[in-house]
Formats: sequence, C-alpha cells, structure tokens
Amino acid sequence: MTPRSHSHEFRNSLDVVRDAFTMLVAGPRPLALDGSQFAGLPDRSLPLDEVRDRLLARSCPQATRDEVWAHLVRASREGDSSWTIGAAGVALPGLTAIAAALTARFAGDPGDVHAEVLAGFLAALAQVDLDRPRIMLRLRWAAYRAGHQEVMAALNGPVPVDPSTLPDEPQVPPGNPDMLLVDAITDGVLTGAEAELIGATRLDKVPLGTWAREHDANLWGTYKARSRAEDRLAGHLFDGAPNRFKKSPGSKSKKAAGPGVQECGTTARDSRTSEVPPCA
Repeated sequence: MTPRSHSHEFRNSLDVVRDAFTMLVAGPRPLALDGSQFAGLPDRSLPLDEVRDRLLARSCPQATRDEVWAHLVRASREGDSSWTIGAAGVALPGLTAIAAALTARFAGDPGDVHAEVLAGFLAALAQVDLDRPRIMLRLRWAAYRAGHQEVMAALNGPVPVDPSTLPDEPQVPPGNPDMLLVDAITDGVLTGAEAELIGATRLDKVPLGTWAREHDANLWGTYKARSRAEDRLAGHLFDGAPNRFKKSPGSKSKKAAGPGVQECGTTARDSRTSEVPPCA
C-alpha cells in the first residue's frame, strides 16, 4: 500500500513543505548556511537538510541549536519565502511527529490537522522571542497547540491507526532532549510552560531563582511546580506509555498557570533572594 505521505490522494500541507524543501536543498546551489558563523558546526557551506540532521543529533549543543534557529527565523522575517520554507523543512521531523500523534485516533480529515500544525508553526515563526533559549521547542509547542485546537473542534470519534499511513520522515534520534519534552507535551504529561521551565533550568542551567524572577513567579512555587512536573515526566519516560500515568489519589488538579508557573496567587515579588529553595 502506498504510504499516505507519498500518495497524491492524501497529500497534505506538510507533504507540500517536504517537496519544496527537497527542491531547495537539491542541485549544485542548495539553500545553505555558512557553518563558520556557528560554534559547533563545520567550517563550510552546509545545505539545510544537513543542518537539520546536525541540529537533531543529541550531541548538538543547545546554544548551537538556538543560534541556528535565530538565524533561520530572522532570514524568514526578512521576507524571503525560500527561508520560510527552509525553516519549515528543518522543523519538519518534529512537525510531522506532532501531526501524526494528533491524528492517530482522529476520525476527521487529517489534512486539516496537518494544515493547522503548519499554520501554528508559521505564525510562531513571525512572533517567537529570539532572546530566550529553546527557540525550536517553543515553535513546536505553538504548532502543537494549533493542531490540538483543530482536533478538539472537529473530533467525532476514534479510528484505528493504519501503520502504512505513517509519514516517511527523517527520525529524531532517541534521547533528543527537546523532542522528549515535545513528546511529553503532545502526550499531555507536561504543559508548554512546564516543558520550558524544565528545559531552561535543567538543560540550559538557568538558576531557578533567575527563571522565577524573569517570569514574575514565586521561587518556592516554581520549585514545587518543577518538582511535580519532573515526577510526571519521569513516570512517563520509565513507564514507556503516556496513558499509564495517573495522578496519585487525592492530588489536586491545577490548570497551567502560564509561562510563570504561578501558584497560590503569589509573584516573584513575594520571593526571597535565595536562588535555591530549602531541600532543592
């Protein structure tokens, strides 16, 4: 059976991006970056498909990922549509994984979800803050939110998953920290704010007190929010199945409190100067 991603009958927005990106990186003059401008990349011209693969590698430093993504976003914002397609192409493995997860049990037209995932990514491309770390994580979270809203608006009932319909895309290497966080968001284990908090304070080594002050959040509340989120993430990763995770009996469900992970109505102005809460 012909895979959906390569079937004319089932072509979707991400297929169009894939084809356009393939054309841009083919031939004697592919769309490329000057690797000498970025620490951690080879000192030569790098076609964007090679850039994509290098950014997905677990060994790629987060600082390099952010520098390259800031460059891609700025190039797109300058109005050259080639760089917008290039940025979407570099993001395509993550976008495809998000779309596949959202449509796995979706009875509606999966093409609509794919279109919204792409639209969410492109909208964020024009707005994402380049001065904050983990640019790609925030772009993926925006894509997920847009696709999820489409699913919630159109969901009619579950349908079986046909393995032959899964897209044939470059796979994200196991253990890629950004994609682990994105997967946790997609599986409903973490909110976007919690993933950003863990990514910044654990992976990027931003002091918890600094993060709390920058997000106008209470230090102790932020510490507790991160601890709960990490407990959920650990259970999710060790169980290997998101549906196995259940909150402990009697635990109170709280809505995401926004980027600052606010708790109990407190703000950063209530916190003390200590960077690390007791027993951190």
